[in-house]
Amino acid sequence: MMKRLPLCLTVVFLLIFTISAHSADIYVSPAGADNQDGTISRPLATVNAALRMAREWRRLNDPRIQRGIRIVVKGGNYFLNEPVFIRPEDTGTADSPTTIEAAPGETPVISGGRNITGWKKAGSVPGLPAAAKGKVWIADVPLDGGRPAEFRQLWINGQKAVRARDRNADSMSRILSWNKTDQTCRIPWPAIKGLTNAPSLEMVIHQWWAIAILRVKEISVQGDSAQLFFHQPESRIQSEHPWPAPWISKETGNSAFFLTNAVQLLDQPGEWFLDIGAGKVYYWPRNGEDLSTARVIAPYQETLLRLEGTIDHPVKYVNIKGLRFQHTGWLRPSRQGHVPHQAGLYMLDAYKLKVPGTPDKKSLENQAWVGRPAAAVDIRFAHNIGIENCLFEHLASTALDVGKGTQQSIIRGNLFDDIGGTAILAGVFSEEPVEVHLPYDPADQREWCRAIEITNNLITNATNEDWGCVGIGAGFVRDMLIAHNELADLSYTGISVGWGWTRTLNVMRNNRILANKIHHYGKHMYDVAAVYTLSAQPGSVISGNYIDSIYKAPYAHLPDHWFYLYTDEGSSFFNVKDNWTPSEKYLQNANGPGNIWTNNGPAVKDSIRQQAGLEPAYRHLLQGRKTADKNWPINQEKK
Repeated sequence: MMKRLPLCLTVVFLLIFTISAHSADIYVSPAGADNQDGTISRPLATVNAALRMAREWRRLNDPRIQRGIRIVVKGGNYFLNEPVFIRPEDTGTADSPTTIEAAPGETPVISGGRNITGWKKAGSVPGLPAAAKGKVWIADVPLDGGRPAEFRQLWINGQKAVRARDRNADSMSRILSWNKTDQTCRIPWPAIKGLTNAPSLEMVIHQWWAIAILRVKEISVQGDSAQLFFHQPESRIQSEHPWPAPWISKETGNSAFFLTNAVQLLDQPGEWFLDIGAGKVYYWPRNGEDLSTARVIAPYQETLLRLEGTIDHPVKYVNIKGLRFQHTGWLRPSRQGHVPHQAGLYMLDAYKLKVPGTPDKKSLENQAWVGRPAAAVDIRFAHNIGIENCLFEHLASTALDVGKGTQQSIIRGNLFDDIGGTAILAGVFSEEPVEVHLPYDPADQREWCRAIEITNNLITNATNEDWGCVGIGAGFVRDMLIAHNELADLSYTGISVGWGWTRTLNVMRNNRILANKIHHYGKHMYDVAAVYTLSAQPGSVISGNYIDSIYKAPYAHLPDHWFYLYTDEGSSFFNVKDNWTPSEKYLQNANGPGNIWTNNGPAVKDSIRQQAGLEPAYRHLLQGRKTADKNWPINQEKK
């Protein structure tokens, strides 16, 4: 029988135990220094330094870590010179996780941006339109490794500015023709002086369910039209790939486009231009903006947080709570162009087969290999990860990417606002060496992306740069739960699950899309739905979702080709039931076997609508947020 400790020793023991339960805290503050000890009175300055300290504690099996390690991040701005990198050596356990979280009541901002200061009125600027003279301001670009930093976004007091373009607001022109042999495009030529001498000019073209961004190499003007030649590799890929191609139609109009990124196009307030050669940035302030006091931020980093293990040594038991991720860039279009296949996955190569047919699909004629956009938070080979109560905003490309080998993890209660690409990307979308139509079914289950819960997140104003991206995009995933999210103000599809365009059984199983609220989507692109699927996914369910209010896309290739629910090529073994939609405007295109559709449409009981979307504990995310563009028309179905 164990003897009872004397009272005085019991008190001492409890005191030591209490201290040890809280002594695994490491504090980080913008006012700290990385040579301090990380206590609340002597905090570190960076999260990376705190991770190094925590890593040493784990290596030495320090007794303080019995109940886990908390890295407590004080409020303020943390401007990164490199991403925060969480490695396998940072792995926790179920009893001793590593948590990086905001200090109570405070707002730490993890920023990939740089402040641009020293603004002054611009003098004579060659090529500047007459309307802008005397109104444009100029500043030096921050240096990156001794060179002017390159960027494609600019935020003024938290509001994204517009890269100078030839057609203002939401207006676009239409191409005249596309010559695939010459890899050129003929367009109506705008009456803008000096535009043929704009070395950084880009063309953004709308094609079906994606946009392409093409760097203009040469312009040949012939009367009131011009022939555009483009840089490689995008010139070849754009002209060789069959889907989605430039749209040519007498009935609905040719593909729309606009030109951007030239000082000759800077003609209204809110627009800006980067002269990377001269290291200068120009901006025409909006009403009420004072650049002598405004907070002007340009992105400097593409990724803010890397959480990456290996197949043999995954990162485990790490939680991220209450952080604000801001100001990432997206530089691929400036360096290699951007020609997406679908959902923002850009093509590395693509062409049409002269003789159709592959082992998986005899009629297939489209071949493509894709890459994955940069992400603000990038997760690979990680288990038992939690991303909770974070704010993702002012990001140029993907916000959160949960990729290969990520398992048993939770993304919950986060807010995504002002996202250039996809808000949440998950799973494998064909690795770069693998053709996109091949089924993915690796024998090693450690590669799978499985058991990810994406719940109670608010996604709004996403896909606002790459219009062909989606709110939540999942590729080859298994046992995924996407539930009680609200998605709104999207350029294309709300939730997309699946990849491969194949009926062949693959890694995908038991994916559930439940009780989401999806509205105000399809702002720019059609061939679209609130919920969209691809390929065989046995045991998968789409149920209890509330879908409403699709935008009227002004340049859609087919104005009526929009849907509430859309099971696309190869979709098989889905149970689609009890989804509230204003009508039964659905598409089942080239589906496989085993799909069951029951009780979908406007007759679904009102309780479905009331229970869909954010649950009560998470509705505070809606406070002060605009979730729809009230100035944009809603598509009305033809009666």
